[in-house]
Amino acid sequence: MEQILNEIKVVFTDTAINEVLKSIKLQNPVPYTMHFNQNEDFFIQIQSEIFVPQLPIHHDIRSSTPDKNYLRLISQVVEQICVFIPELLEGLTYFFDSAEILKPCFYKLYKIEDALYLYLIRIDLNPRLLEVSVKQGGSNDITASYYTKRLYLESELIPLEKIITENPTLPRFLIDQIISQTWIGETGRGYMVHGIWMDTDLSKFFSKAFIPQGKKIYPYYPLFCKYKTICGFVPIIGSQGRKLLLPLFHKAKLFFKPHIPKIQEVLKEQKFSENLPEFKEIASTVPSEWKKQLQNFYVISYLNQFEQKEYQITYETSAP
Repeated sequence: MEQILNEIKVVFTDTAINEVLKSIKLQNPVPYTMHFNQNEDFFIQIQSEIFVPQLPIHHDIRSSTPDKNYLRLISQVVEQICVFIPELLEGLTYFFDSAEILKPCFYKLYKIEDALYLYLIRIDLNPRLLEVSVKQGGSNDITASYYTKRLYLESELIPLEKIITENPTLPRFLIDQIISQTWIGETGRGYMVHGIWMDTDLSKFFSKAFIPQGKKIYPYYPLFCKYKTICGFVPIIGSQGRKLLLPLFHKAKLFFKPHIPKIQEVLKEQKFSENLPEFKEIASTVPSEWKKQLQNFYVISYLNQFEQKEYQITYETSAP
C-alpha cells in the first residue's frame, strides 16, 4: 500500500491468500475481548494461541512485490486467523504494504447513499516480547517467532472521494479530505524542535460531540482525525461491527463537514475542552438518537500481569 497525499494505492495483492479468505466459513461466533494497552494500542484477545513465524524485517520500499517466502509465512498466519477468529477477515481482500511489511493489510468497500467508504484492517505482527511466548529469538534481519492470544490491529472506516480502477485488482482510493490542515506550528529549539498537530484535539472534539455528556470512553475515540479527514474506529470485528457503526460515521461526516473551518480555527488557538463555547454550541445540535449507539460502549481500566495499565472495551446491546 502506498499513501501519496490523498491517495491509498494497492500495489500488490496475492491470489493464494485471497483464496484462503474466500474459504472462510462462519459458524458460531468466536468469543473475543477488545482492549487497549498502556500506549493506547488496540488489540483483541482471543481464546486460542496463534503462531507467528519468523518474518523478515527489511524490504526495499521501492519494490512493490514481496518475495515468495514472505507470502508463504503471511499465509500461515492468515490461515490460523481464519480458523481461530474467522469473523476478523471474513469478506476482506489482502494487500501488501511495502512500507510496513510486518502489518499485512485487508480491505472492503462500502457504499451508503452516494458516499464510498474504505474499511481497512492492518494487523501488527511485530512481537511484543513481554506479551508473547517466544519460540525462537530474532536478529537484526528477522523477527522472533512467537505464540500469542493478542492480535494488535487498526480497524478503520475511511471516507473516499472516488476509486480509480485502471487495474481492477490494484485499485487506488482517493480519500475525501474535508480537513484542510492539521499542522499548527513547532515548539522547542535546535535538535529538540517538535511539530504541533491538532489531530488528537480534533479526534476528541468529534468523538465527545457524539457521546452523552459526561460519559468516559478514553482511550477509544470512535471518530478520529487521520488522512486529513474524519475516520471511524470499529472495535467490534466482523461485518456486524461495520454494519452497526458505518451509518453513524456517515452521519457524523456530513454533520461536521460545514463546521470544519470553525473547529480548525478554534483548535489552532486552544486545546480541546468540553467547556469550549464552540464545542458546546456544535455538540448541542447533534440529534440525541445519534448518540445511542456510542452510549452502549463502556471502558474499564485494569492492571495486567506486569502491573501495566490497560483498558477493556465492552459493548452492550442496550445501555442501562
